Amino acid sequence: MSQKQLHSTEELNEFVAGAGKRLLFKHSTICPISTSAYEEFQSYLQGNDVPAAVILVREDRPVSNEVAERFGIKHESPQIFLFENGEVKWHTSHWKITKDAIEEALKA
Repeated sequence: MSQKQLHSTEELNEFVAGAGKRLLFKHSTICPISTSAYEEFQSYLQGNDVPAAVILVREDRPVSNEVAERFGIKHESPQIFLFENGEVKWHTSHWKITKDAIEEALKA
């Protein structure tokens, strides 16, 4: 499944409010660690049918900041969140973002 890019807090609100499990990835396009983590995220999405979205942290800074403020989770990049019915159920960052880690989080 492909992911949607979020450009506004309205799009963020709509994505987070969706039912069920959904993944949100905060990505810095100039960071090699983020690029590696994004590849792991993309690898997970291949063949998995979970709603997913990405925020490009440099291009859409207000949306990225809103995630940190609203959910009380310090901003990091790269960073991934698992939402279920509007709540953060799991999150991690940097080298801990792997296809296997995402799979485990979604099974829990």
